[in-house]
Amino acid sequence: MTEFLELETQDAVRMPWNVLPGSKSEAAQCVIPVSAIYTPLKPFPNTPTLPYAPLRCRNCRSVLNPFSIVDFSSTKIWICCFCLQRNHFPPSYQSISETNMPAELFPQYTTIEYESPSEKASLTNPVFLFVIDTCVIEEEIGYLKSSLLQVVGTLPENCLIGLITFGTYVHVHELGFGQIPKVYVFKGSKEVSKDQVLEQMGFFANKLKPTTGVIAGVRDGLSQESMSRFLLPASECEFTLNSILEELQRDPWPVPADYRAARCTGTALSVASHLLGICVPGSGARIMAFLGGPSTEGPGAIVSKILSEPIRSHKDLDKDSAPLYHKAVKFYEGISKQLVHQGHVLDVFACALEQVGLAEIKVACEKTGGLVVLAESFGHSVFKDSLKQVFQSGGNDLGLSSNGIFEINCSKDIKVQGVIGPCASLEKKGPLCSEVVVGQGNTTAWKMCGLDKTSTFCLIFEVAKKESPDAIAQSANPQFYFQFLTYYQHPSGQMRLRVTTLSRRWVAGPGSVQVDLY
Repeated sequence: MTEFLELETQDAVRMPWNVLPGSKSEAAQCVIPVSAIYTPLKPFPNTPTLPYAPLRCRNCRSVLNPFSIVDFSSTKIWICCFCLQRNHFPPSYQSISETNMPAELFPQYTTIEYESPSEKASLTNPVFLFVIDTCVIEEEIGYLKSSLLQVVGTLPENCLIGLITFGTYVHVHELGFGQIPKVYVFKGSKEVSKDQVLEQMGFFANKLKPTTGVIAGVRDGLSQESMSRFLLPASECEFTLNSILEELQRDPWPVPADYRAARCTGTALSVASHLLGICVPGSGARIMAFLGGPSTEGPGAIVSKILSEPIRSHKDLDKDSAPLYHKAVKFYEGISKQLVHQGHVLDVFACALEQVGLAEIKVACEKTGGLVVLAESFGHSVFKDSLKQVFQSGGNDLGLSSNGIFEINCSKDIKVQGVIGPCASLEKKGPLCSEVVVGQGNTTAWKMCGLDKTSTFCLIFEVAKKESPDAIAQSANPQFYFQFLTYYQHPSGQMRLRVTTLSRRWVAGPGSVQVDLY
């Protein structure tokens, strides 16, 4: 067990087998599959961050690592341990030698990070879009306002803030208009498209809207002024945001005694995802939804407004007798695909004694790596402490990172079956993909919109070797390799690449399996 713990401490990887059966037939006899549990952003105080771009193999695109074969002579070449391609070092590496190696070749740095100067220059600010349910009693509104006001005061000055409130209608607040409160209202009973958001919120009020292509950000003709009306740095909008939150009241539309409140959760989340897709596509942003009950209005509704009709139970879901369930799940799957494409995260803070529809919404949280907090009230310590923890800085912070892409390279005799965890497939198919799919499979690259320093993924592999184990015993190199590449936006706003390269070995025959594994 000590060996497993030492390896995990070095690379944040734990494998059930540290040696593998030498053929596909023998691997099939293993009860536990060939797999690895990996925590991509686990903190390593001694891991250096290199201030330059990684050196990649020109054939398989794997990164230079301690297992590469290096010729330090005048030719200055390195051989990729995955595809055996010979690569020349660039001029910046010409001074390397056996006594003057770059950090990525040090044996102890099998996990290392890169932060190239070009990435440093493209610093992006974190974005938080608050989506607040106002169909709750005044007491709950008070608790929520108190918590949010405390959080707003602790936000970094450079982070961008937006605010949406919803009940019967969706209200998008224009924080950049400080003279009087100004909102854009969308009807909660209808699905809202991205074009409608662009038109009704005046993004092209003074200029011609492009007739073709996807409209997203400054590069597609949107002015910075039009976008900064809704997403402003915390230092600029703190007074306006505090004023709006202090005056926040319960949804004013009357609710008959035998009816539930008209709560358009689905429409509000749809408008929020459209807004972020228009203003900050491809940069780390989080929709933080504060829900106080079930959605009863518009797309994504999970129950009727008539109070005599009960909300679906676990038994109804098991029997497939929840009439609105599949339609709501399909709607939230569409939102999750949009958020994954944009690189954004959905967090849900559900504080109510009744259900809020998490069974339907969870697909969007899971695919984007969002946080889910459940409590019985916005005044409960579980909610208040969890919200503070999200924005906490220092040694006890969550290390929230965003907009990540995860890739796997491995030796030719290993194939990737899939990944289990909060991610979405990027459908990057190739020879390393196994025909057997487990979790998010049939790809070697995944989108991880939101991840923190404890986010962990289970990677499932398949042994593709067909020769007998005896051939392994006779081979000169019984080693095989994995490389995990995690490209992500650091909490500081900088883009980084973490590279973890592992070496394991094949087992030569059933006789050694017993000796080596136990």
